[in-house]
Amino acid sequence: MNNSMQTVRVELHSGDEDRSYPIHIGKGLLAQTDLLLPHLPQKRVAIVTNTTVGPLYLALLRTALEGQGIASIEITLPDGEDHKNGQTLNLIYEALLAQRCERKTTLIALGGGVIGDLTGFAAATYLRGVPFVQIPTTLLAQVDSSVGGKTGINHPLGKNMIGAFYQPRVVIADSDTLNTLPDRELRAGIAEVIKYGLIRDVQFFEWLELNMIRLVARDPDALNTAIRRSCEIKAEIVAADEREGGVRSLLNLGHTFGHAIENAMGYGVWLHGEAVAAGIIMAAELSRRLKLINEYDLERIRRIFQLAGLPIVAPKFLSEDYFSLMKLDKKVEEGRMRFILLNKIGKAMMSHEVPTSILTETLVTCMANE
Repeated sequence: MNNSMQTVRVELHSGDEDRSYPIHIGKGLLAQTDLLLPHLPQKRVAIVTNTTVGPLYLALLRTALEGQGIASIEITLPDGEDHKNGQTLNLIYEALLAQRCERKTTLIALGGGVIGDLTGFAAATYLRGVPFVQIPTTLLAQVDSSVGGKTGINHPLGKNMIGAFYQPRVVIADSDTLNTLPDRELRAGIAEVIKYGLIRDVQFFEWLELNMIRLVARDPDALNTAIRRSCEIKAEIVAADEREGGVRSLLNLGHTFGHAIENAMGYGVWLHGEAVAAGIIMAAELSRRLKLINEYDLERIRRIFQLAGLPIVAPKFLSEDYFSLMKLDKKVEEGRMRFILLNKIGKAMMSHEVPTSILTETLVTCMANE
């Protein structure tokens, strides 16, 4: 066992049922089958990956499993957010059916957020539910999408509109996989890390201000610290509100704006983390206009995203286009948009009460001039 490994638990209890699971974080975990074996009810797994991650890490994982007598089948999907749809989901179902996979065959997601979401939704629905393991290989997936059980696919009319809450049995976040992550995708993951400090932990935000250069430079200790604290915060929130009936909605800071950007640009043109970064700036600007935070706080937020090399200006569309896309967001209730705002750095809140005039001013202020 890697002595530097850290473990965070997601505590989920309903009645007598215990669906809690560990998140293992550290270097060189991919080949440590002792982390996986206790969560596999059958000596056969299906590993879902993509054309980018598969050539890098699939053989290592399969060889390690085979050494423990675990047979595996490979399902390799095309890479990219634009493939997070029903057509690609069907490729998983077809492979599982063709290989006669059973209810105890565990699906292992080896890849980023798209692979995790697709595999999780397939696991939730194939034979009405099969075991599921997350092995996220991007920073964004390690700190966000692999934890908490949100799975699903995109629809042309909205992001993540079709899906299910379905928890993994274990999450294995091997920070060594970040060594092959392109700089742009690393920065996109940092956007979600910053989000955790903004919504829940001002001391973590201050640590990020001091250590952002180390994170961007892939300092291993800084990365593992950021991953661990992000997972701790998300685990606390998910344990309190698994199905987003209350406090879990705070994790969507910037996402109502960000999802509108992704949809308007076309899925995959802006990475999810890039859209979230611009969306958080928009949410912060809206918070300032509502007199919840001051100009100094807004500038600190802008600066940390700049240090991370993330966009702080949204693409230019008509305000009406933003409005119509935001109304497609799955967080809309009774036709009203739900906004996550900042009371201060380290504390977020939810509100339906945002005057249209102030929202329009925010959009215009935050959009690119060209």
